[in-house]
Amino acid sequence: MIAIVNYGLGNVYSILNMLNKIGAKDSVLAYSPEEIEQADKIILPGVGAFDTGMELLKNSGLLSAINKHVLEEKKPLLGICLGMQMLGNSSEEGTSLGLGYINFVNKRFSFENQILKVPHMGWDYVTVEKKENPLVYNNITPARYYFVHSYHAICENPDNVLMSCNYGYLFAAAVSHENIYGVQFHPEKSHKYGMQLLSNFVKVC
Repeated sequence: MIAIVNYGLGNVYSILNMLNKIGAKDSVLAYSPEEIEQADKIILPGVGAFDTGMELLKNSGLLSAINKHVLEEKKPLLGICLGMQMLGNSSEEGTSLGLGYINFVNKRFSFENQILKVPHMGWDYVTVEKKENPLVYNNITPARYYFVHSYHAICENPDNVLMSCNYGYLFAAAVSHENIYGVQFHPEKSHKYGMQLLSNFVKVC
């Protein structure tokens, strides 16, 4: 079973629909710790501000079950957009601490010129840095995904950068560490590319 953490932020129904489309019919929106504990894998979505996301997640009553699932039982977790940013240590967007699952901080895009707009919005190409990673198994190339974000991850360890994207400069478009994965883009809005990535998470990770 795939549990989509429903803590009040994120395109949960879009993700659920995409999972159903790729054949993951046992996917559920998780409202309780029991549903998290019963899951084989977890998806942590998110859209909005960092501090709001962390506050809602902490107040949801689901965090202890997620920590047990991810840190103790080593079951796979996929963070999407804000859900990926929350996997890190902190964000310039707020003052809350992140989950600290992967060592990175989130910085706002900053450019010397004003040609590039913030947020980074729309379709963009990515480069796969870790081709052996199961999340990018049989990846469609060249791969492009749909982004909407003003902040991006800066990893302490370059080995945690799974995909990179160039928007004025290179940034981490996806991260990974052991059983933990995060993507800055929205696979549920990325058509065949997103379908392949989510299929990998469901079937291979």
